[in-house]
Amino acid sequence: MLSEAAEGRGAALLIRGAAGVGKSELLRSVGATAAAEQNLTVLSAAGAEPERWFPFATLQLLLQPMADRINTVPGTHRMVLRGLFGGAEAMPDVYRVGLAVLELLAEAAERQPVLLLIDDMHWVDSSSRDVLGFVARRVSAHAVVVLAASRSTEPAFPEMHLEPLAPTAAADLLDASGRDLAAPLRTLILERAAGNPLALVELPKAAPDAPLGPDDLPLTRRLETAFADRTTTMSPTGRTFLRVLAAAPTAPTDRLLEATGQLTGEPVGIDAIQEALDADLVSVDRNTIEFRHPLMRSAIYEQASAAERHAIHRTLAAVLSDDIESRLVHEAAATIGCDDELADRLVDFAEQSRSLGRLAASVQALRRAAELMRDAQRRTTALVLAAELSSQLSDRHRTQALLARANLSVVGPVERARLLIMSDSAAFEPDEPHRRISDMTIAAGGAFDAGAREVAEDLLWRAAARCFFQDADRSTRAKITAELARWRPDPASPHAVIIRAYAEPYLHGSEVIRGLNTVSPGSADGRLTHFLGSGAMVIGEFTGSTRYLARAAAALRSQGRLGLLARTLAGAWPRFYLGQLDRARADAEEGLQLARETGETIASLGLGASAGLIAAMRGDHETATQRAQEVRASSMFDGMPFAAAIVRQTDGLLALQDGRATEAYAILASVFDPTDPHHHSVSRWLLVPDLADAAVLAGTVEHARELLGELPRLTGLLPSEMMRTAHAYATAVLASDESAEQAYSDGIAALPSGVALIRARLQLHHGRWLRRQRRYTAAREPLRAARDAFDRLGARPWAETASSQLRASGEVGNRRRPSPGEQLSPQELQIAVLASQGLTNRQIGERLFISHRTVGAHLYRIFPRLGLTDRRQLAAALAAGGLELTDA
Repeated sequence: MLSEAAEGRGAALLIRGAAGVGKSELLRSVGATAAAEQNLTVLSAAGAEPERWFPFATLQLLLQPMADRINTVPGTHRMVLRGLFGGAEAMPDVYRVGLAVLELLAEAAERQPVLLLIDDMHWVDSSSRDVLGFVARRVSAHAVVVLAASRSTEPAFPEMHLEPLAPTAAADLLDASGRDLAAPLRTLILERAAGNPLALVELPKAAPDAPLGPDDLPLTRRLETAFADRTTTMSPTGRTFLRVLAAAPTAPTDRLLEATGQLTGEPVGIDAIQEALDADLVSVDRNTIEFRHPLMRSAIYEQASAAERHAIHRTLAAVLSDDIESRLVHEAAATIGCDDELADRLVDFAEQSRSLGRLAASVQALRRAAELMRDAQRRTTALVLAAELSSQLSDRHRTQALLARANLSVVGPVERARLLIMSDSAAFEPDEPHRRISDMTIAAGGAFDAGAREVAEDLLWRAAARCFFQDADRSTRAKITAELARWRPDPASPHAVIIRAYAEPYLHGSEVIRGLNTVSPGSADGRLTHFLGSGAMVIGEFTGSTRYLARAAAALRSQGRLGLLARTLAGAWPRFYLGQLDRARADAEEGLQLARETGETIASLGLGASAGLIAAMRGDHETATQRAQEVRASSMFDGMPFAAAIVRQTDGLLALQDGRATEAYAILASVFDPTDPHHHSVSRWLLVPDLADAAVLAGTVEHARELLGELPRLTGLLPSEMMRTAHAYATAVLASDESAEQAYSDGIAALPSGVALIRARLQLHHGRWLRRQRRYTAAREPLRAARDAFDRLGARPWAETASSQLRASGEVGNRRRPSPGEQLSPQELQIAVLASQGLTNRQIGERLFISHRTVGAHLYRIFPRLGLTDRRQLAAALAAGGLELTDA
């Protein structure tokens, strides 16, 4: 890894293992080698359990040596980094910090490769952990290595598990201690250490003076006891200093000495520090005193009695009184039982932190305040607010933990609704969807009656959204629109339009479509625009959905809201039906990466399914199969028929392209069977072109006509682009030979203007039908139009079929030219499009959440692939390839 970094190729790795297995020592060894032998800049920090509630605490320590380089990065990133180090009024957003840190490291790595060493990741504060994960996913194009150690898995990192030593190696390490151990004691230590290097080094220092404990005592506890016993020969002042350090491991040394002096009643100086060093419990690095191992810190802290710990925290609160956050932390730690006055101050601090964008600090303050409150209802109110803020940080584990502490039995209707909103964000359980949706609908009504209309609307649209994702039954859907009607909303309001689109699209179809075409949210309101785009998407208004979601994505990118951006990039789905395959592929793959990064499980299902469908249409069967398998492997899959229907469509397309028409028809027809788990009452109409194609080739046209019998009536109720496309396509392709001529003419005319891919497919069918009628000359025009469209759109299998049909009609087709999307990766395509629009590398990097140097490296590879020499030629090359360079 280090040699690759020296050559400009970065990497990230997590060393995972139990306490004491050697993770910290391995990090230190790598750091020493990197600095001495390979000339890397080494930055190191470790998570500390008492510091977990301070946002960006570990990150600030890690980057402190680079604070003087902040001025080397561009203005936007410079402001964010100053905010990180306390030079701005508001704490910056996590993902903005992530991009700014990436740019800072990339700039530094241009001069000298950089190695980041992060120990005890399991104790790193959530903000720092998110930023480090963001950076770890993006260092491959830079001379930056991120090496972390943890007792638990970190999703952003590939992992190496560090195992205990084998028996022979363990014996060698024990013997290397230089201690003359009696044979029975040596055997006992080897048995109790079980190959743990820390135990093999430290237990001999305690034996035989300290007992090794009973057989069933956990190794970590045995080590803690051994560490604590080292303080027995220290002076009372030395022991007190160690306990103060254990309670505030990152506090300045002078404050630690001051607190120790107040507790002992006498001045304390360097002698206390020297005692700790002589006991081999701490080390000094960059004038900072640190415990040599986290178990040493916990051992010293737990050794103190409860009264001693409370006295230490009270003293630290006084000594650190100029830092309100540290003071409150220690005041809370010094409090037993309830304290409403302190709880109120914590709530005030949480509100101040929230106003400054310091959400992680606000969450922790509210959590501790809840523990101090006597009143159960106030306690639950604080927990609900903490969960709301936690969900904004995409910390689903913490959100669920906070909600688990809330007591639903003591809350009023508004708090109950807010709880359900939070649990909806944190968990989208696939079981009993109808009961869950009904509960949400009832709670929304209660919140509305209590005067909390915004909360009620928020919860009701979430209930309505579940109607689509989990394909609720008619009764459940009707309850939602009945509740909405009871509120007498403006029928043209965005919430009313969206809720009806999700819940009962057939009943309110024309009204919903009119509303979606007339609502105009502000361009900066990315959240509302996202919901309008999503509402248009689920009813099959492809053009409107793409327009709204493109606007939403632009707003959300500028705001750094990556979780909602991932959901918005689900707009890849309607782009597919508009034939924008290159853009759809790029959006789907970016969205899938962001969804995995931010924990957006439902979005990742939809995006993964869409990515597979797009790959199948482009002829990339390997990716299509892989994405379908990934979606099926999700624990959520069985309860999400919207994703199941898309995956089934992918299966059908792959079978169709492989010449297995009968199998393809059976696969696609299953989505129309209400008893099949792949059935979806609305999305099934998206499969109609594929079903009709398979029916013609499989000889099941009559069965397909019966299966689609209700399509004309439902198209009248919901005249969306999806329904009109399905009706026009099926009517033409499934027509009898006697009526086919007019049916094809009418079908092509009836297709919505934007559905380029479906239009080309219908032209292909028309040409095939004409050729079967031996009208070869007439067949060439629609076949030629279809071939050219498929070439332009990047639908390779269909282009090959059209070319084959053209040759069969007597025309020698031109050699097919690959589209830009076939020559570039999804991210390269995004970069090429943005560069063609005149954006600089830095602007592109900010849009895509990558460094500007990564953008430059991609462009360096893009130009020769497209036969270009500079970015001024990009727009013409992409446009010639049929790529949409701007959003409607």
